[in-house]
Amino acid sequence: MSEHFSTLSQRFLRRRTLLKTAGLAGAGALLPRLARAGTPLVGFAALPNALSDTHAVAAGYTARVLIRWGDGLDGSDAPRFPLDARQQETRFGCNNDFIAYTPLEGSRRGLLGVNHEYPVGHLMYPGFNSEKKARAGATAAQAALEMAAVGHSVLEIARRGDSWQPVADSAYARRIDANTPMGLSGPAAGHARMQTPDDPQGTRVRGTLGCCSGGKTPWGTVLIAEENVGDYFTGASDNLLACDDPQDVYRGWARAQTRFDLAAQPNELNRFGWVVEYDPVDPASAPVKHTALGRFEHEGATVVYREGAPLVVYSGDDSENQFVYRYVSEGVYEPDRGARNSELLRRGTLYCARFADDGSGRWLPLVHGSGPLHEKNGFASQADVVIDARRAAALLGATPMDRPEGIAVSPRSARACIALTKNKDKAGANGANPRRRNAAGHILEITAPGGAAAARHWEDTFTWDLLLQAGDPDGPGEGRGVYGGAVPAGAWLANPDNLVFDPRGRLWIATDGMQDFGAADGLWCAPATGGSRALPHRFLRCPRGAELCGPEFTPDGQTLFVAIQHPAKEAGSHFDRPSTRWPDFDEHLPPRSAVLAITRDGGGLIGD
Repeated sequence: MSEHFSTLSQRFLRRRTLLKTAGLAGAGALLPRLARAGTPLVGFAALPNALSDTHAVAAGYTARVLIRWGDGLDGSDAPRFPLDARQQETRFGCNNDFIAYTPLEGSRRGLLGVNHEYPVGHLMYPGFNSEKKARAGATAAQAALEMAAVGHSVLEIARRGDSWQPVADSAYARRIDANTPMGLSGPAAGHARMQTPDDPQGTRVRGTLGCCSGGKTPWGTVLIAEENVGDYFTGASDNLLACDDPQDVYRGWARAQTRFDLAAQPNELNRFGWVVEYDPVDPASAPVKHTALGRFEHEGATVVYREGAPLVVYSGDDSENQFVYRYVSEGVYEPDRGARNSELLRRGTLYCARFADDGSGRWLPLVHGSGPLHEKNGFASQADVVIDARRAAALLGATPMDRPEGIAVSPRSARACIALTKNKDKAGANGANPRRRNAAGHILEITAPGGAAAARHWEDTFTWDLLLQAGDPDGPGEGRGVYGGAVPAGAWLANPDNLVFDPRGRLWIATDGMQDFGAADGLWCAPATGGSRALPHRFLRCPRGAELCGPEFTPDGQTLFVAIQHPAKEAGSHFDRPSTRWPDFDEHLPPRSAVLAITRDGGGLIGD
């Protein structure tokens, strides 16, 4: 065990001990955390870690399939598989990820916006026994199917009794995919580096890619975060988001559309890697990519707002040794302005985070002309800064992180939790990333000035601490998990990814990578009071090969939607011989990603 890791872990454990021995009253004074005293603890028995063909949910709850890849947006069954591109264009996409619930009638009827992150060709159509072979050998028709299967779906849903169902013939239902026209705003819009033969003005883009997590705005729009966009482009390029190993990673989309060949259209990749805004209640409106929020592999876009204050958007760059970012609007949020508040995403300042080992931190502005961000370093304008945000952040001295993913802000304490999922390739540890070999990941908690009642997320300083270090609490050395107490038997977690707080202020943690530890991914709930805080209880297990994405609660906290992504994505598993045929278990159907709607038997709040 390294001295650095040991020192940080001991500091972490000492603070945990203080918190436990002080009791609830002292905890708030010593180390205010996720929620106020009195927040309910977890009210279900934790599931043990396991690996199986199907999903499992805690006793006393029911998880029902709401919609699956290939289904109609009204819930109608898919036609015979494999699908073709024309069929897919109007149907629920593949590999569902982020979920956004927009109320129409409170928590009984609303719109569900769902991201579709990326295609897995060898599980979508026959002929390939591995993902690598499907990427290298997909036909133009198969590439067209993949383009139609990614992006985003909007469907209307209603609760009838104990279950949710899609609404037939909804005026709101629509698909946004890799070919959907959308606009550009902010400093990069119209810049020469955004111009292509298809768009000589550099103001319009075809489609969205790598739609991972996202966010919601207080004026009712949904934010889609673009991640891993370099996967789709072939050809030599020095673009910072281009893939390092084209033979292993690139997809064959250039066979269907030449814009995905960087040798022919080198600027096309600059038009991806942004945050996209769309209005779910206006299906005729065009989405917009807001370039002021920077271009990198956005895991999500978590919005923090207060009337009369600047809008703040947090985002992690989901790659090893990349950075945490924050955007602060130039203007202030005014509820009476309604949808016109969207202008706040067009003008503002992007920042990157520097974490000091003493638990302090600072946000560094990525502004053209400041520090090293000048023309001699390749930044001739603010457009260059936001297009090459990764390089700008590195020059400013942002802290390289262990693959920053989901960020969630507590509705009670106003603290922001950041999931650092793992890092196998790092030069060295630092205070905020103390493991030199971080296979299991960890979660940080940052505190803005002002405290829970008046947190000023737009100010340039913050403090941070380790919330938990994932892994087996009985594991060796750096792999040992550190939590807020004794984890229920066999229910420890690894590789935290998506984070969300429920209406009670409890933190819910989705994982991606547990199969490396011989267990299924899933969803955990961490209590938020006293010595039990940061103590995870497993609530749901995914089927084998799948990860858990997009946890989203209805406003009343009585329904939890989750996305089960890429079931059967394991070595040796493919369309003709998958390792599981979840959720249908029909020999004529492939495994299909799906959204589950989870309710408590007999009603009541999820988690109590």
